Amino acid sequence: MNKEYKIYIAGHRGMVGSAIKRKLEKEGYKKFITATSQELDLRNQASVNDFFAKEKPTIVILAAAKVGGIHANNTYKADFIYDNLLIEINCIHAAYENQVKKLLYLGSSCIYPKACPQPIKEEYLLTGPLEETNKPYAIAKIAGISLCQSYNEQHGTNFISAMPTNLYGPNDNYDLKNSHVLPALLRKFHEAKEQGISSVEMWGSGKPKREFLHVDDLADACYFLLQNYDSSEPINIGCGEDLSIGELAELINEIVGGQAEIKNDTSKPDGTLRKLLSVDKLKQLGWKASIGLREGIENTYKDFLKNRATIKEEL
Repeated sequence: MNKEYKIYIAGHRGMVGSAIKRKLEKEGYKKFITATSQELDLRNQASVNDFFAKEKPTIVILAAAKVGGIHANNTYKADFIYDNLLIEINCIHAAYENQVKKLLYLGSSCIYPKACPQPIKEEYLLTGPLEETNKPYAIAKIAGISLCQSYNEQHGTNFISAMPTNLYGPNDNYDLKNSHVLPALLRKFHEAKEQGISSVEMWGSGKPKREFLHVDDLADACYFLLQNYDSSEPINIGCGEDLSIGELAELINEIVGGQAEIKNDTSKPDGTLRKLLSVDKLKQLGWKASIGLREGIENTYKDFLKNRATIKEEL
């Protein structure tokens, strides 16, 4: 990519968008177009069209989305499908209308059927029923992939789609009602240690297995794909390794340095029993993850401690 390209990162203040911006800055890119949600409501088609027409970005990275864990997805189903459909429809169409050279759309591993063979290959998309706890969000993300493919086929655009696995790292969401499992556990174990609480409650049985990728690895993969990938077919981004939620909890407890007992609340849903992405396609192109899980969580915990006063929810 040319260093003179104007790059619009939708969601530049979120965990994913901020990591991608850091990576691009490290590589020498300086011409960024950004707008906060207060400055630009991506759900408003007219505002998005005006923004693109005025700013004329060369590259668009669509990292903006309404996201959350099992509780949030289950509780705010209408919000998750409505907001995410509007965001992607408006941004992708505006990118086409304003001759954007390349667009990177970031989806989610939840797009795949609940009972997928493991590890999950890209071609398993739409081969079976989705996990009910996040079905509306998944449908919205699948629609984004189809949008990119359809614009490529009809209009000759270069809109690519990447499907990250579960992410964690700096600028994560630690709100216990809406966060994903890793930041939620990190906060719970930290507060147990700080307040002398003897046990930590964990949703579900702890048996489901998940894969976790540090957001800086994701940013590196996105930069790689912007330079080396032009297919309409979605591509997975992950590390290729997983562990049980119970094992994750034990690891976080150890890193935090606490002695809390882990208590499972089996009245809460487990979600999909296993979700490990196949990353063969990405490896064949020449990219693989480099940040180990322990190293990544240790760095994330340091960032959590450093930025507690400015974390999205007052702790």
